[in-house]
Amino acid sequence: MSVFASLVEQLADLLQPLFATASTAAAIVLFTMGVRLAIHPLSRAAARGQKARTRLAPQLAELRKKHAKNPERLQKAVMELHAEEKVSPFAGCLPSLLQAPAFFLMFHLFSSGRMAGHSLFAAPLGDHYADALSHGGVLGPAGLVYLALFAVVAAVATYNFVRAKRQQAAAPAADPGQPGAALAAGMARYLPLLSFATLISVAVVPLAAALYIVTSTTWSAVERAFLYRDMPAAGALAPSL
Repeated sequence: MSVFASLVEQLADLLQPLFATASTAAAIVLFTMGVRLAIHPLSRAAARGQKARTRLAPQLAELRKKHAKNPERLQKAVMELHAEEKVSPFAGCLPSLLQAPAFFLMFHLFSSGRMAGHSLFAAPLGDHYADALSHGGVLGPAGLVYLALFAVVAAVATYNFVRAKRQQAAAPAADPGQPGAALAAGMARYLPLLSFATLISVAVVPLAAALYIVTSTTWSAVERAFLYRDMPAAGALAPSL
């Protein structure tokens, strides 16, 4: 933890001539982009896996129909098909899992007070949205910083919501006779709304962690638009950190 904290501090020192009092905030944004760039190969692998699973959807449907009365045989057949096509059902989870340590680093640094005194314009990086409201209100100096972040998050969430709805519209209808079909349909109905949960996260975590979230979710939206450009309805689930 201390190694990464020192890295952020040194990066902030390097950016001091360009960003003055906002150098630490700029360092957080660049640090986040560095993390996302480092795991980009995993995101590309996840995209390839998603495309492969879409391609295999008809075969999976046939397997479910063929082994409808034998769940164990169905599971084995699905695993064999994934192995044959070199598709991992867990590849899409890796980018999010590897981002978690960086997010908790930002949360820890400014919650512990180690980097107290740093700010983004008028908003201290260790404060929360509630602190901004109590010092100037919604349109106060710190409140305006949060309004800008909320605007970015809302735009990205709306983009992800629209893509998720398109994905659902393009997906083949599930067989209502399949086990768990009702639960899957219910989850599919509300899953796109998770895009807007990021607004709550930005409001309740320290501003430093909020900057990480905003930068990461924006990167995710741009990255998915690029990786899934030949599959406009795919890859549009709720954004990762």
